[in-house]
Amino acid sequence: MENTPFETLFMSDIGLLSLFTIGFIIAMAVFIGVYVRRAIRRDTLAHQQDEHPEHS
Repeated sequence: MENTPFETLFMSDIGLLSLFTIGFIIAMAVFIGVYVRRAIRRDTLAHQQDEHPEHS
């Protein structure tokens, strides 16, 4: 029986753990990217409002 890398990745315990780890790292990177982008946008808007206060 030939054991290919894909069989090892999808059928063995260590392969499934590796897939979970890779997926978790990708999800964490997306979360951190979205969080940082929102924080930068929020701080930029706050800074612009401090520079140019609207007179009502």
